[in-house]
Formats: sequence, C-alpha cells, structure tokens
Amino acid sequence: MTYSLTRRAALIGGACAAMLTLSSAPSQAAAKIQRLVSPGGIEAWFVQDATVPLIAMKYAFSGGASQDPAGKPGVGNLVADLLEEGSGDLDSKTYHERLDRRAIKLSFSATRDHFRGSLRMLKDNKDEAYELLRMALTSARFEPADVERIRAQVISTLRRESTNPSSLADRKVLEVAFGDHPYGRPATGTLDSVPKIEIADLKDYARRILAKDTLRIVVVGDVDPDTLGKLLDKTFGALPAKAELTPIPDVVAAKPPQRAFIPLDVPQTAVTFGGPGINRHDPDFMAADVVNHILGGGPSSRLFKEVREKRGLAYSIHEALLWMDHSALFIGETGARADRAGETVDAVEKEICRIAEEGPTQQELDEAKSYLKGSQMLALDTSSKLAQEMLQYQLDKLPIDYIEKRNAIVDAVTLDDTRRVAKKLWGDGLLTVIVGRAPQVAAQPAAATPKSN
Repeated sequence: MTYSLTRRAALIGGACAAMLTLSSAPSQAAAKIQRLVSPGGIEAWFVQDATVPLIAMKYAFSGGASQDPAGKPGVGNLVADLLEEGSGDLDSKTYHERLDRRAIKLSFSATRDHFRGSLRMLKDNKDEAYELLRMALTSARFEPADVERIRAQVISTLRRESTNPSSLADRKVLEVAFGDHPYGRPATGTLDSVPKIEIADLKDYARRILAKDTLRIVVVGDVDPDTLGKLLDKTFGALPAKAELTPIPDVVAAKPPQRAFIPLDVPQTAVTFGGPGINRHDPDFMAADVVNHILGGGPSSRLFKEVREKRGLAYSIHEALLWMDHSALFIGETGARADRAGETVDAVEKEICRIAEEGPTQQELDEAKSYLKGSQMLALDTSSKLAQEMLQYQLDKLPIDYIEKRNAIVDAVTLDDTRRVAKKLWGDGLLTVIVGRAPQVAAQPAAATPKSN
C-alpha cells in the first residue's frame, strides 16, 4: 500500500555506506550531527562523512498536497513531476542529459504536508548538481509540451488505479476519514481534476510553496562545512523569503465504526481499515508505536499470525501509525480471495477488538521493544536513508540528538501504557473499506469463459 499521506511517501534509498556503524554506536551518530548555518542564514543538519566520495541531501518545504487549490487536487504532484523537465535555458532533454552525464540523482515529491526533494551525487560533481537543483527550483520552464506529456502520464496512472482494488480502497478510506478536509483529497489528483490544471496553477503553486522560511535541509556526505554553506546559499538563496500558505485546520478522523463497500468484479478483494491515530507529540506516541508493532508491524505481529498463519486468509497484512501536521491515523491493508473476504474482515476486527480489551502481554512488549531499538539503527545503512530519517526528525520538530535519546524513550514504555493506548486506538472499532465482488456474487463460482470456435 502506498501511504501517500505520510511523512515517508516514496522515500528514495541511497547507494553508499552509512557514515557510521549505527547499529553498534547510535550515540556516535548523534554526536556527528551538526547544525550548520550558511553565511546567508540557511540552516541545515549536517553529517560530514568521507567514507565514500558521495553527498546525499534531503530537504522539504511546508505545503504539499494540502496546498492544492480547491477543486484541483494534483497540482503539487504535477509540479513535482515537472520541476526536472527543463529550467532556465535548458529544455527537458538537455537538462536530463546533464543529470545523466554526471550520474546526478534528483527528484521531487508532494506528500500531504510537504513538498520534498532529494539530491545525490559524487563529490566531484557537487557544483553542477547544486546548480541544476537551483535552476529547477527558481526557473522551471513548465513548457506546454512537457506539461501535456507529464499530464498524460499522470492520467494514465489514474486510469489504471481506477480499476485497482487496493488503490480504490486507499482513496476511499481517506475520504471516509477526512471528508472535505484537504487530507480527504487524493494527493495525485483525479481523472476530473488533472485535465483542468493549468500552467498558471503550476507556477502559482511553485511561487507560493518554494520559500526559505519553511525550508528544512539535511546533508550527509563528503563535503566540508564551509563549502556546503556556500552551496546552500547559491542553491536556495534566491528563493522568496516567506511562503504564502493557505491555513489548514486541524482535523480528527471520523469516529469508527464505519464501513464502505465499492463493487468491483475482481477475484481478489482489497480491504483497507483504519481510524483516528496518535499525534507525533502526544505523550502516548511511543507507547502507541510499540503496541502498534505488536498488532500489525510485521511477520511476528498478531494480525499476521491470526490472518495469514493460522487461517490462511491472506498473503500479507500490515498496519501502521501515520501522522500528519494536522491529524493522525492508524491504517492497515490486506487482501483476500473474494469468497473469503467476509471471513477475513471478521478475523481482523476480532483481533483488533481483543488487543483493545486486553492489551499486549509482557513478553510481547519486551520483544517489541527489542525489535524497535535494533531495527531503526540497522535500517540507517546508507547516507540517503540517514538523511531522510534526520529530515523527518526536523519536520516532526524533534531535537537534533533524538537518535541518541530514542532507545531510552522506548524503554520507558510500560505494559500499563500500552494497554491504555490500545484501548484508546482500537476501542471504538474500525473504518473499513472493502473493494471487490458483492458477497452474494463472491459466493458463486466465476462464470466460464465461452470458447471461440
């Protein structure tokens, strides 16, 4: 499932070794993170690492898909797809040739609350890489031919998704949860909205969103602080000082239980379920993270064991906490054979009801803590992954030494905490979206295809 609303949508992995043996020395990782301020006043979190001659940068501006104009969802997504399609005096073909010639990896994406960017290059190509990024951010061309070509690609994807049960379920659960709030709109747009987006909408979005006051930056790699400060000023210094953001209200997801059904004649039924979550700065957040791992965090989770291993109802099932600037959700997904979809939904609801009423066991809590403490550090095995995680800490307004503090916060979670939070999260039941055959149709064998003579 692609959680496009989350702070982790479409993360780009790195290709170089991490600067540290993070799994054995997280405190060293925290000590290596510097707060750098350029001569022009641009701030970044920075890890200098000469292990390999690579530089990875992740950055984000506040805004994202929630800043799409009313009635035109998909503008931010289209801007993200078009910024690297030519800028300044370089047309799309020439711009991409320069990226390819130097093996520069540059990309953009629009999540719910942020417009994100990624840049990765060899140390020797840093000047050209940062110059190409500067051009994309400050002088994107938005040529009509490029706009129509990218628009056609987006529309083609949307058409495929319109017959994909998982995509339909993902969109519907957000609509059920958030209604007419910006979070309820599809970030990539709709088949009705994308054709209506004009070049003026794209230029206006870029003008309003790409500004220095909401910019957050992380750089990991083989570059010294003085050189990096000059590169940051050259790249971002000409951006407007302040963004022009439309205020977005806080919203609580719709209260469960609710169920929606979308008929679609496919052999595999998609089930997406969710409900109100826990905000990132809620004191109960870490307890929620721990108990959520117990419920749906992987092959050792309760849902996986009950739905996949014991009953054989689904190939996979997972569930996660998602948090945004103005709301939070828990959300999960599974799929089942059409004639067993009802049994699958019942099994999910039963297991979630059980953990809400009883909470986890002490053994489950101990095992979850051990996993969460070890896996985070082991996952930061490239400079790009480390930069992405550090950027998320910035966006979540966490301290620069959070890597060092995190394990102690996990250890502080008690069994009583997890039981209280489990009831808070799942005690009301689920928002459930089912996409597939109607129950009476699913119970019948598929009609035989007539043979041609």
